[in-house]
Formats: sequence, C-alpha cells, structure tokens
Amino acid sequence: MNIDPQLLSIIVCPACHGQLEPEVVDGADELVCQGCGNAYPVRDDIPVLLVDEARKPA
Repeated sequence: MNIDPQLLSIIVCPACHGQLEPEVVDGADELVCQGCGNAYPVRDDIPVLLVDEARKPA
C-alpha cells in the first residue's frame, strides 16, 4: 500500500469518524476503522471511503 502518511493522518471513517489504520487482509489492502470496525478497500493505492463498499466487522 502506497498511501501518503500525511493523507492517512487526516482521513477518517465516513461512518463514525474513527481513525483508520492500514492492514492487509487475505492479500487485499484495506483501511480498518478503529471505532466501528468497518474495513474500506484500497484499490490502486486509492482508498475507497464509501460506506456501501466497506466490509462490515464479523
């Protein structure tokens, strides 16, 4: 994942405004919310911060 650290410091979860942390799950890059647990995909180094695209916590 090649996301600018400065960008990561300012973007937040669109659902709950929690902090997002980068993770790799099953070979896919994601930004996981530390608040609600939603995992947002990262495609071609671009975060897809749409609630409808998020993987919900188990």
